[in-house]
Amino acid sequence: MKAHEFHARVRERGNYADAQEAQRVTTAVLGLLGQRLAGGESKDLAAQLPSELQAPLLEADASAESIGVQEFCSRVARELGSSEQTALWDASAVLTTVAEAVTGGQLNQVLTQLQPGYAQLFGKPDLA
Repeated sequence: MKAHEFHARVRERGNYADAQEAQRVTTAVLGLLGQRLAGGESKDLAAQLPSELQAPLLEADASAESIGVQEFCSRVARELGSSEQTALWDASAVLTTVAEAVTGGQLNQVLTQLQPGYAQLFGKPDLA
């Protein structure tokens, strides 16, 4: 998947006004996701995404802090200056697109590092 295709899918899923808004949301969500991942998983995930989308994952402060979906969405909301409900929508628009862009094995590696509930943000049933 090319970067413009990724952003087009995020824009469609998120019902954003323009490509710039989809890019802004994508950057914020990927950066916060990168902070949740440890052991080089951010780098592995970034390697499967278009090069234009890799920086937020690679530059994230990889603290691998384990937080739940609600706190993740709270942080997305603060980052974007939106409500938590909107942030849930934003996170889902980006992460569902990530799930389409990477292999199933890579997605499973990411999900194993996240608390239960994140799978739904990626458009997958929660196994926990």
